[in-house]
Parts: sequence; C-alpha cells; structure tokens
Amino acid sequence: MARMSMIEAIRNAHEVAMEADENVVVMGEDVGYFGGVFRCTAGLQKRFGVERCFDTPISELGIVGTAIGMAAYGLKPVVEIQFADYMYPAYDQLVSEAARLRYRSAGEFTCPMVVRMPTGGGIFGAQTHSQSPEALFTHVAGLKTVVPSTPADAKGLLLAAINDPDPVIVLEPKRLYNGPFDGHFDRPSRSWSKDEKGEVEPGHYEIPLGKASTVRDGSAATLVTYGTMVHVALAAVEESGADIEVIDLRTLLPLDLDAVAASVNRTGRCIVLHEATLTSGYGAELAALIQSECFYALEAPILRVAGWDTPYPHAQEWDYFPGPERVKRAIATVLEG
Repeated sequence: MARMSMIEAIRNAHEVAMEADENVVVMGEDVGYFGGVFRCTAGLQKRFGVERCFDTPISELGIVGTAIGMAAYGLKPVVEIQFADYMYPAYDQLVSEAARLRYRSAGEFTCPMVVRMPTGGGIFGAQTHSQSPEALFTHVAGLKTVVPSTPADAKGLLLAAINDPDPVIVLEPKRLYNGPFDGHFDRPSRSWSKDEKGEVEPGHYEIPLGKASTVRDGSAATLVTYGTMVHVALAAVEESGADIEVIDLRTLLPLDLDAVAASVNRTGRCIVLHEATLTSGYGAELAALIQSECFYALEAPILRVAGWDTPYPHAQEWDYFPGPERVKRAIATVLEG
C-alpha cells in the first residue's frame, strides 16, 4: 500500500468516485483551477473538466443551496467549504432543506450530497479558522457527521459518504492534513509518509458510517474521542503508563454506541475527549448516552476533557487546545475515582 497524506487520500477519494460515477461533481470556492485552499481537489478540474469540478461565488448559502437542488435531481455534489467556521450562512440550507428533504417528501426525494469542511485548531488560525462545530450538525435529524483521524479513514469515510443517499457532513481535522499530531506542539512536526498509519489502500473501498474503531486495547478505563484528539489520547495514555482503551468514533452520527458501551461496561471508567468547547459540546451527549447504557458498570463519574468556553484564542492557542497534560490529569482522576 502507498503512504499518503490526508490531503492526498481525500483527493484520491474524489478521483475514485468521479471515475466510477459521472454524477459525482465537486464544487466550492477555489476548488477548480486552484485546487482548494488546502489542495484537496488539485488536478480534478484538469482531469474531469470544468463541468464536474468548478469554482463557485463566495457565498456558502448559495453553494449549499445549489448543491441541494442538484442532489434532488440526481447528481451527487461534493461541496467544499473552505473552513468549517464559514458554514454558518449555509446552516439554514443544511438544517431546513438538506436534512429534511427525505422526510418532507415522504421519501420521494433524497439529498445525496457531501459537505466537506476543514475543522479544528492547532495551526494558529484564531477564532475564525479554528472552530469545531460538530455538535451543531449532530443535533440535526437527517444529517450524518463523520470525522476521520487517519488518511485511510479519510478516504474510506469520504467514499462511503459520497455513496450515501442522504446528506453527510465530513469534518476534516486540518491539523492532521499533513501528518499525525499528538498535541506536543514544541516537538518537530511529523509526516504521514513516515508513519504506518499513512498507508492507504488503492482503488475503491468504504468504511461504513457508524462503525467505531478501537485503536488501543485496555482494561483500566475507556477513552472515547475522534479526529485530532485520537492522536493526543494515544500519546497521553502512553506517557501515563495506564492501561487505557482508546476508541476512535470516526462517525459521530450515526454513533456506534454498541462499541462504546461494550468497552465501558468492561472497564467501568470513561473519559470523553474533544477539541470543541465544553458546554453543550458533543461530549455532553456522549456522556449522557454512556451513563444511560453503562450505569451499573460505572465505578467513577464520566470525565470530559474539552476546549474552554471561549472563542479560540490566537496568542493562547496551546492553553485552549486539550493537550496530553490535560488528558493525563483526567486519566489520573478517573483511575482514582
């Protein structure tokens, strides 16, 4: 298998899908001639033409609204929003139209579209280029939400999303585009080309939506997370020396609650980790579900480690970012409980 960056894996997923199905089209700001702000769509317009990979005006509402109409009439649009922070003008289209189309039409229409968005911090993007809005999508019935943590997952999940009959939000942790990141910002950056997790299968394959992955076995506690925080969790567990099981959700909705509950029922302790703000974050729903499913097995309160309830700060990036030290403190606390 070849090793790819997450950017290359996402681009390859586009190529595989567009080669297999002429109804797959790619659209967004600068995705065509320029190849996307992070170069995830580089070369697609040259290969497939301007009718299948095209630039749009700077209007997220218009981009998503147009894609919904295209999807309703048989195309499979893959939309790129340059940063997740820019999706708010399009939120009404996603909630009121894309997510409701199947229900509103009693199944006469579906909305097979994908909206890709770079998400999260760790690149000094400050408050308008670092947000993690996943909870806003998981709150909406009719939307599916995925967050990959490796190039292989990014490709497999994107291909599954493109072939799904309903709208799927794909949140791509921008800090993982070029290499894994364990939260140690003061160490040299790493490349996917030098990491076995950068291996990506050629051709078409799908990772089923709603299927979590256990990335580390353990018996003392369960740490549930996704995206960039998977790598932070693994680093923190290794440094702590504790026997912690780490679950990468991969898909937030639909959620693989069976996998999470099976682990927590066995370990009896749980930590939920995400980069988004704490209050009303996705971790709150996750903790509530775990509490309901695993009440009699829990030997300590469920702990949440998350971003602070502030805008993402530029100068204090690493005070906000839930790094390994904060995770290690949570591990010590939950094991003492």
